Amino acid sequence: MAIATFAAGCFWGVEAAFRQVPGVTATRVGYTGGTTTNPTYKQVCTDRTGHAEAVEVSYDPARVSYDDLLRVFWENHDPTQRNRQGPDIGTQYRSAIFYHDSEQEAAARASKERLERSGAHKRPIVTEIVPAQTFYQAEDYHQQYLEKRGLATCRI
Repeated sequence: MAIATFAAGCFWGVEAAFRQVPGVTATRVGYTGGTTTNPTYKQVCTDRTGHAEAVEVSYDPARVSYDDLLRVFWENHDPTQRNRQGPDIGTQYRSAIFYHDSEQEAAARASKERLERSGAHKRPIVTEIVPAQTFYQAEDYHQQYLEKRGLATCRI
């Protein structure tokens, strides 16, 4: 199994999108990219911890490629919005790819460049591509939040 970590706004919808991908074996939502150790949702929502709401995706590379996961990431949020997605505003809602090795970094940068060249977005893509940091799992009630409530997505 391999791990990929993405931030694309509210983690509930991002998790739901990745859970539908064949070859994804597990997901968990949490916080990464900040300075506070073991942050809580309440702390992250203050916009003072530096963390992003993120999804850690465990996947089988024999069944789904990292490039396929990147496509899901790009297709399920607006990467031109800085520190927000729709009505959710704050650095915790930023668009970011947290790479775990040099291959993921190269693939993420190449996919971002392809998307920029494609002209699919009129505004610049602001997605950060940064090294993965400690991932702090969110509280249990956030895990598979939409699924527990019988919802498929929370698309904006």
